[in-house]
Amino acid sequence: MWYAAVLRFIRRRLVLGLIFLFSLTYFLINLFGNGGSLSLDADDFEVRREYPMIWRTLQEHNQTNDLGATCRNSVQGKVLIVDDRGFVCQRSDLLWTGCCNVDPGTTKRYGCETCNEAHCCAIYEHCVSCCLHPDKKTLLEKVLSKASGRQSAVFATVKDHFELCLAKCRTNSHSVQHENKYRDPKTKHCYGQTEAHESQKEVSGNSVL
Repeated sequence: MWYAAVLRFIRRRLVLGLIFLFSLTYFLINLFGNGGSLSLDADDFEVRREYPMIWRTLQEHNQTNDLGATCRNSVQGKVLIVDDRGFVCQRSDLLWTGCCNVDPGTTKRYGCETCNEAHCCAIYEHCVSCCLHPDKKTLLEKVLSKASGRQSAVFATVKDHFELCLAKCRTNSHSVQHENKYRDPKTKHCYGQTEAHESQKEVSGNSVL
C-alpha cells in the first residue's frame, strides 16, 4: 500500500531528525558549557612540556667549534646572523655549515653590545647571542616557570636553549603599550622577565611575562 510506504518514509526521516537534534544539542552543550563563551583563552589550559629542556654548557658550546660542525642559526637577519653556539656575525661571514666564521674581528660570542641591565636589546641577534650565554640559564628557568597564557604554549614547544632564546627575543605583546607603540623603541627585544604594560594590566588584571 502507498500509505505504508509513506509511513515508513516519515518514520525514517523522524529517526534521522531525532539523531540530528540530539547531536546538535550535545555539540551546543559542550561548546557553550563553559560560561557560554566561544572564546578560548590559553590561560584556561595548563601547558606541559613533553620533553626536558636541553641546556648547553660553555664546554659543549666550544666542542661545536670543530671543523665540519654544523650549526643552526637565526636565518632571517639581513645584516647579522647568530648561530646556536652564541656567535653573532655579519651575514657575509656565515659559513656553508650554518656557523659563523669566528676569524673576523667583527664576530662576537655572547654579544650583548646593544643590551641593557633589564635584559632588553636593540638588535634581535644581540638579544639571542646574549641570551645564549650559559650563565643565563638561571634567569631563563625563572622565565619558563612564570610563563603563562600564550607564551607558556610557545615555550612548551621549544626543545633547547637556542630555540628558547629565538622565541623569547622576538617582540611580543609586552613590548608594546596600547597595542600600537613600543614601550622602548630602542630596546624592544627582551630575553629576561618582562611584565605587561600598565595599559595591559588594566585589561588582564594581573602581571604576566
